[in-house]
Amino acid sequence: MKKLMMLCLIAGLAVNVMAQTKLQVTVKNIKGHKGDILVGLFDNDKDFPRNAMDGKVTKASGNEVTVVFENVKPGKYAVSVLHDANRNKDLDKNKLGIPKEGFGFSNNAMGAIGPPSFEKAQIDLQPDQKDLDISIDMKYM
Repeated sequence: MKKLMMLCLIAGLAVNVMAQTKLQVTVKNIKGHKGDILVGLFDNDKDFPRNAMDGKVTKASGNEVTVVFENVKPGKYAVSVLHDANRNKDLDKNKLGIPKEGFGFSNNAMGAIGPPSFEKAQIDLQPDQKDLDISIDMKYM
């Protein structure tokens, strides 16, 4: 009985490890080399686009950068990107609320006023997927 339980546990762990995906995000059309590119990964609409479950920071070092999220479990996610030119970890806006720094979202989704909904930016990671590559075009106002 103990052997059977141990085999089931090992099999369950193996399936869990195998069912994790590498998510590669390529951010394109970056203007300028100042500051950082902040990439946030979200797994629910309540936190999107402010409180990422995981995040990556890389220098703005050219027209394009790529970040990788390892061991992402199957599910529904959204990605947001900020070109934080002054490195204050916030999207700077003018007096009218118009962004002064670049931004972007998975599916290149846009909101009418403000960020898009989680649903519009949603990407689905399937249990049988090994890798998923997405690209996001930076928007500057």
